[in-house]
Amino acid sequence: QKVNFAMTGEKRRAARRHRLRTMGSLIADKESFQHIIRVANTNVDGKQKVNFAMTAIKGIGRRFCNIALKKAEVDLNKRAGEMTQEEIDQFMVVVSNPRTFKIPDWVLNRRKDFKDGRYGQIISSGLDNKLREDLERLKKIRSHRGIRHYWGLKVRGQHTKTGSRRGRTVGLKK
Repeated sequence: QKVNFAMTGEKRRAARRHRLRTMGSLIADKESFQHIIRVANTNVDGKQKVNFAMTAIKGIGRRFCNIALKKAEVDLNKRAGEMTQEEIDQFMVVVSNPRTFKIPDWVLNRRKDFKDGRYGQIISSGLDNKLREDLERLKKIRSHRGIRHYWGLKVRGQHTKTGSRRGRTVGLKK
């Protein structure tokens, strides 16, 4: 279908509604289709293509998702709602053990962990916990980054004289 970029907002919304309504003809088996899938404590939209739907899981980006789905031998042309439970389980096995499936280290989001030196992919609540632990460690050893996090200032070398004033009071109090 050709996309007309000169469409008004209402026409664009109507075209989107039509595509969603006619998507039923694209689904192979309507009985087994799931509109929402629960994967790794995340609701995944079943109407999206698998490659984009699985990126709703925190810690899984588009590139890693593409590689993991290929290693799990899932058809990338499927919708997420068409995936079988075995395919979802195989995808989660690949995500939890990426190095055993020869996924390169540069794709992973946790390279050379501080405590144990392991490489891995961390998802959902584990990602939040690791980030919090890292920030607490930086604050505890009183590193420059840790202190900047503690003070709520910019950490990565940005200028703070004029920008970055959102959320802070500026000026003198009379």
